[in-house]
Amino acid sequence: MQTVQDLPALRAAIRSWRSQGQTVGLVPTMGNLHAGHYSLLKLARARADRVVASVFVNPTQFGPSEDFERYPRTLVQDQTGLAENGCDLLFAPEVATMYPFGPEQGVSIHVPQITDTLEGAHRPGHFDGVATVVCKLFNLVQPDLAVFGQKDFQQLKVIERMVRDLALPVKVVGAPIQRADDGLALSSRNQYLSTEERALAPQIHATLLQMRELVGKGHARRIVEEAAQSRLERAGFVPDYVAIRRAEDLTEPEAGEDSGLVALIAARLGTTRLIDNLQFD
Repeated sequence: MQTVQDLPALRAAIRSWRSQGQTVGLVPTMGNLHAGHYSLLKLARARADRVVASVFVNPTQFGPSEDFERYPRTLVQDQTGLAENGCDLLFAPEVATMYPFGPEQGVSIHVPQITDTLEGAHRPGHFDGVATVVCKLFNLVQPDLAVFGQKDFQQLKVIERMVRDLALPVKVVGAPIQRADDGLALSSRNQYLSTEERALAPQIHATLLQMRELVGKGHARRIVEEAAQSRLERAGFVPDYVAIRRAEDLTEPEAGEDSGLVALIAARLGTTRLIDNLQFD
């Protein structure tokens, strides 16, 4: 696996692949990688001749109360994992490479409506940072396809909308959520859970399963959401939101609508914020 930090080296490698008629898949990450990330690489590898992974802790998607400086940076460990999981090239740029005029003075992309709710409401400006950096990566790598995990469901939908609206020539692929044996969605944040919190954390997935079951039995969406929130609070969580939305665009479904939906939860357990979701058949 080749590791590059500058744009000329990145473009030279991709130009060489293109000259051989090879397709390119991209897996954007912020590093601190785990099995969930490597499942994205596996999916990209199955659909493209060459796979690029990026590791970049993006400052513009962190809010004022979110510590950009403390985000774990484990590049050496990530390099090993990527090399072992089929990555051809790691792009690990510096902030100055991605934001030549500085993060505060750079062009920003805003995807309206779908970013106003759920994560967007609790983390103002977050999705502007996500859309901007992903668009930059698409311009730099010019991949045929890019793979994103469905655990960050709203992020996936934001990127899909951006790609369609800007007519970017990239196929966005959503990868299934990877879970531990007890149902907890794999996440870099899980490492911050205490032993007691880790034992409680699978209650999020159990709650999502119950929400899907209750909607399938005809229970009203609002009642299901309220019951799920109460269940989490009794278990010791502090929910930011517990919601059932249309999977296509995250708008609120009509009464009696029971297909094409997704349940989404964001909740704090101790000092750790966890998110998860479950799509309904």
